[in-house]
Order: sequence, then structure tokens, then C-alpha cells
Amino acid sequence: MHNNFVFCLLLFIFSNYFFGQEVLNTKSVKKITKAEKNTSIISIDGQLDEEEWSKVLPAKDFYTLSPDNGNLESPELRTEVKVLYDNDAVYIGATLYDNHPEKILKEITERDNFGTSDSFGVFINGYNDGQQDFQFYVTAANGQADCNFTSQDGEDYSWNAIWSSKAKITDYGWVVEIKIPYAALRFPKKTEQVWGINFFREVRRTRQKYTWSPVYNTIGAFSQQAGILKGIENIQPPTRLFLIPYTSAYYNTNKEDSELTLKGGLDIKYGINDAFTLDAILIPDFGQTKFDNVELNLGPFEQQFNENRPFFTEGTDLFNKGNLLYTRRIGASPQFYPDLNNNEVIEEFPTTTNLLNAIKISGRNNDGLGIGFLNAITEETKVIIKDNASGNTREAIVAPLTNYNVTVFDQRFNQNSSVTFINTNVTRNGSYRDANVAGLVFDLNTPKNTYNLSGKINLSNTFDIENKNGIESNLALGETSGNYRFSIGGEYLSKDFDKNDLGIVFLNNYYSYYANASYRILTPTKTFNSFNVGLYTYMEHNNASNEIQNNNFSLDVNTTSKDNHYFGFGYRIKPFERYDYYEPRHEGRYLILPRLQSYWAGFSSNYNYKFAFDLQLSHLFYDQSGRYDFDIFISPRYRFSDKFSLIYSINPYIQKNNIGYIDYLSTSDEIIIAQRDRHTINNALTSKFSINSQMNFNLSVRHYWSFAENNTIYILQDNGRLLEKNDYTDNKNSNFSTWNLDLSYSWWFAPGSQATILYRNNAANYSNDIDKNFKTNFDHLFTDNLNHTFSISIRYFIDYNQAKNWIKKS
Repeated sequence: MHNNFVFCLLLFIFSNYFFGQEVLNTKSVKKITKAEKNTSIISIDGQLDEEEWSKVLPAKDFYTLSPDNGNLESPELRTEVKVLYDNDAVYIGATLYDNHPEKILKEITERDNFGTSDSFGVFINGYNDGQQDFQFYVTAANGQADCNFTSQDGEDYSWNAIWSSKAKITDYGWVVEIKIPYAALRFPKKTEQVWGINFFREVRRTRQKYTWSPVYNTIGAFSQQAGILKGIENIQPPTRLFLIPYTSAYYNTNKEDSELTLKGGLDIKYGINDAFTLDAILIPDFGQTKFDNVELNLGPFEQQFNENRPFFTEGTDLFNKGNLLYTRRIGASPQFYPDLNNNEVIEEFPTTTNLLNAIKISGRNNDGLGIGFLNAITEETKVIIKDNASGNTREAIVAPLTNYNVTVFDQRFNQNSSVTFINTNVTRNGSYRDANVAGLVFDLNTPKNTYNLSGKINLSNTFDIENKNGIESNLALGETSGNYRFSIGGEYLSKDFDKNDLGIVFLNNYYSYYANASYRILTPTKTFNSFNVGLYTYMEHNNASNEIQNNNFSLDVNTTSKDNHYFGFGYRIKPFERYDYYEPRHEGRYLILPRLQSYWAGFSSNYNYKFAFDLQLSHLFYDQSGRYDFDIFISPRYRFSDKFSLIYSINPYIQKNNIGYIDYLSTSDEIIIAQRDRHTINNALTSKFSINSQMNFNLSVRHYWSFAENNTIYILQDNGRLLEKNDYTDNKNSNFSTWNLDLSYSWWFAPGSQATILYRNNAANYSNDIDKNFKTNFDHLFTDNLNHTFSISIRYFIDYNQAKNWIKKS
């Protein structure tokens, strides 16, 4: 293990010898383009044949963004962009020359999915503060994508706006025409507008990316290197009022019964002023959100799921400051379990609580102050408890009426720095637990974006039978530009820090520190388009004992070849034993974990080819006889045409002689630990068929099976070591399988308006008895447990400004 670590260190040190090059010089002069006033009707047809377009001087002379950063575009792939405006919208007309138009890639995909296609984008910052862009993309297949980009959080594609576009392939390349209503943007009330702007182009077949205003990777601050748009005068931010009524129907059936459910509701978006927006959902419906990838969880912590509900994903960059918000808490399974008497059982425990309504207000004013407010209310939830002896039933509350609240103030300054205050609060009706967390977050960058200093301090207060206060804090310093980069930092969490009422935290009562260093090439070499090697170190200690809870020393290498194939590999070592204070599930007890080392390697072929595949494997070796983990992920994909593609993945995972908690014997105060073999296999299939960019069929299938077989039983001793126990006979094996299938058709029949038809079936089965026959386990899912859902949902987008014109005309 020592020799392997030395080898990796030498590889890191000498990587510059093989891959060194000069650093690009940055330019401080920003490019400027001008928008001209439009006085006629512009038809968004991808032709630019209106006379108004001929009067505009184009923005041209694009620069390469990647892989060969900072070079002027080649003449045969030049791009010219023109900008018009009127009282309602800004118009973008782009001519993208290509000397091989027959080679332009144009896979048809649904919204916000670029697929294998050339693309053009416009990035607009109405306040020209270098911190937030609204980005609009059009693909050569006439698809749309849009996102909200912030310098701190990157791209958020859950944000959606209403705008029009058309792409058209020509004999000299392709043309894009875009209309962006002012309601989709944010800008101050001024006579003369000065916007930050940049234009983007990707030639997919070569993976070459260009921007009009050069973006140098030596700086690392994308949005602050935008150009400037002038010429827009005497416009007023419009009334931003959007109504999205919806109606849906669900038919659920299984072996026991069937049920038809009808729903209707309304979403509202209202621009309070030019900067702030109110979003509200009345009678929400999340029945068609993506299913969760549930797993067999044998560890001490809950499984964390992605947020798939649009209201809680769209435009939430402000609320994610400080990492205090885990929105899956809102509407989750009840947290309180009632006390049961002898012979009593709960007939059915709910998996969710009903969300009554939710609102959020967010935005940023001209002085860089961002304000966010989110509030949600879930209804009281009860269960029925039955006495099996008498047959009597009673009700018990498992989730009281609950109010969730998040408030954020985020001040940006110097175009690249911010200080944030955030507060989360959960108030439950009655005598149930309440909680409050307040945090202060800062992200500071030097004027040239060379160094970054960031940190936070969060204070938690829980109000229950016993009130507890806790603290979470961290501090990090790093160099963020150039070939060589480094970062150092540390973190401290007190024993009573708890943000789990509205956030999520797995560990507390520890302090940690780390140091990282990396080297990367900034321009391609003869072998690589990109090359990055990083050395990472991490140590974590328990606050009370100072024992090592975790430690890690690793080296990772990530590369992209000249043919745009990815290859990476890495080595990790944990050279010290670890004291695990969480696996025993009892305060003050710990399990000593052995030293380990591991290797990983990954390959991803260029997705431009019709056939491509991903491969990743890792192998962990423990300093414990016969114990290892082996994980392999294989995913071939095939694009049959620009309309139809298929992706399959299989992920077998073997854990040999794994050690973990299975039971606690209260009579003898013994924690029972098992040495077990665990086998997992995860199969997934996704497919799409696109009629056009507005009509798409999507298929998603997942089958997951995992079993853990206990071989040797131990008692956990007070010193963290194990003592074999021969008289334990309870069956604590685990066998879990689950199946999910979603087949959907979606049609964007009008801007912002969508009709969706979904068929879903799902099943799950858990048992302590293990049958290692794959077919038997698979078949059992479909005999007794299969549920079917057929649903139709229609959402219609109403723009107040358009509706007002309709009324006037009528």
C-alpha cells in the first residue's frame, strides 16, 4: 500500500513534465454589440428575410471555448449574430456557417436535453453584474433548452421560460431565429439598458465550443467575461403574471382494488416588480413525477432521494445556499410513530403527507441583493390502529399540521463575491417537535478570480422535550485559476447540530480538515483534449474521543482524448483504522473499521457515434481476511436515428464479508453485528422516440435486486472489536427487489402548455428468506405485488399580456 501511494504521488509531481504548456494571457477589454429598434413584424421562421435584419451590424469573430481555448474561429465555421428589439421582446438572429452542412448533427430530443446535436445559445444578464445569466439554447433539430446560471451554483436547467425559436438547416450551415419576451428576463427600470451578453455555439461532431466574447479558462469565471449589449432604450418591464391551470385523472389498480381520482388546480407566477417573482401552487399535483430509485438500505442513515417536483427544483438557487434545505422533507412520510399497546397494529402507514399549498418569492434587485422566501404547509395525517384481540380501532396522529419556511438574503458585490443569511424553520401544530436553523455563508473571490475564500456557520435549535442547540461551520481557501490549483479547509459539527427537520445531515460531532492539489492542461496537446490529475487528502475525528472517524488519501486522473473519448482512473487508500460511531446505533458505542485501499477506472466513448458505451469498475481491498467489494457498471447505448435511441445499463455489486449491524438485545445490552455477503444487481433501460421537438415518447424501466446473507454473528465489545456469538438464531437476512416502469407521451401543444399521458407499473418485495434464483425473485414481483397507474394531465399556460390582447380583440 505504501509503494502504491508513492507511485501515485510521483505521477502527480511529474505530470507537468509530460503535459506542460503556457498559460493564456487574459484580455480586459469587453466586446460590445448593439441592438437595433424593430418597427415591423418579425416572423420566427428561421429565415432572417425581414428587411429589419439587414439594417443590423452583426456580432462576429467568435473565440474557441474548448478544447483549444482562446483561439479565433476558423472561417469555414464562422458565426454572425444580430440583435433587434421592440416594446415586447428582444430578437436574436444567428447565421452559423458550416462548410459541411450534411455533417451537422441534429438528434431530436425533448426540452432541456441537447442530445447529439449542434447548438446555439444566447446568455443575457439584464443587470450586467457578472453573476447571473438567463441562458437560451436552440439545437439544430429545433429543440429548446433554457437555464438560470449563477457564478456560485452553475447551471439550473429546472428553470423554464416562455420564448420562441426556429432552427433551419441551409446549404451553407444553419440559421437560428429567437424571440425572447421581456417577461422571461430581469432588468432594471432605466431609459438606456446596458446588458451583459454572450453568444455560444457548439459544433457537436468535433465537440468544439465557441463564444462571441472570449472566455479564458485561466480565469474560471464564465459569466464575468461576457460582452456588452447596448442600444435598447425606452422599454418597460412588462407585467409578469402567468396562470397555469391544470386538470388530471388517475386510474390506479392492483390485485386488491381499483380507484379513479380526478384532480384540478392552479399554479401562479407573478412578477411583484422588475426583480422579484411570486410562485404559488394551489392544490398541487405531483402524481407524474419520476419514480425514486429505492435501494436495500442496511446502513444507519436514510436513503437520500433526488427532488423531482418542478416547484421545488425550478429557480431554487437562492434557497440552496448553506446546504440547509432538503425539499423532500416537505410532504415526506410521517416522522412520528405512535405507541402501540399489546396486540395493536397499524393497518397502513402512509408513505407521504399531503401538501396543501406552497409559495415562494425570489429575485434580486439592482443593488445585487437577492431575497428568497419559501413557505409550504402539509396537512395533519392520521393512521388507524387496530387491536387484533378485540377488533377495536382507534386513530393516532403521525404527522401534525406543519408549516415549513425558508428565508434568504444574499448580497452580491464586486461582481464575483457574496454574503448570505439563510433561515429555515419548521413549526408543527400541538406539542410536537419544532426546529429552527440559521446560517451565514460567504463566498469571496479576488478581483481577478485567482483565489477564493469561502465558509459558513450554521446554528440549529430544536424544541422538543429537551431543547438542543448545535453548530456547523467550515472554512476553505483555494486557488481557482491557472494550471496548478489547490485548496485547504476544515469543518466542525457539534454533537447536537441537527438540521434534519428541513435539511439533511448524516454525521455530526466531528471535526475534519483537508488539502487538495491538482494540475490540468488549459489547451489541448497532441494526445489529449483535456487532462486533469488531482491529489486529495482528508482526515476526520470524533469530537469527544479525537479518534479517527474517517481518512482518505487519493489520486484521480481524468482525460479526454483527441477523439473525445473519456478515460479516468484513480487510487485511494485509508491507511488508518476508523472509529465508526454511527453503525452501532447506540450513543457512545463504536465499531472499528479496517484499513483499505481501492482502485477505480472508467471509460466513456464519444456519444457522437451511433453506438457508444460507458464502463466503470472499482475494487476495494480491506485489511481483513477475505473481505472485498467489487462494483462494475456497464451501459451501452445506440442511436438508431435522430428520433429513436436506447440506453441500457447493468450494475452488479458484490460485497464479500461485509460487516454491519443487525440487532440489539435489550435484555443483555448486546449490539449484534453480522459478517455477511451482499449481492446487488441493478438493471435499467431508458428509451425515447421523438416525433418532433414538441412530441416525445419516453420509456424508463428499472429492476433492482439485493440480498444480504449473514454468515457469522458477533457481539460488539466496548473496545469496538468483535466477539463471535454462537447462540444467536434469529433470521436477520435481507432480500429486497423492486420494479418500476414508466411509459409516457408528452406534447407541448402551445408555449408553456403540455399534455402528458403516463402508464406506470411498480412492485416491491422484502423478505428475510433468501432465494438466490434470479428468475424466481423476478417472477414473484409480478404475481402478488404489481400496481398499475394510468394518468392523463393537461397544463395550460396563460400569459396575462397575451390574454389582455385577446380580450381587447374580442
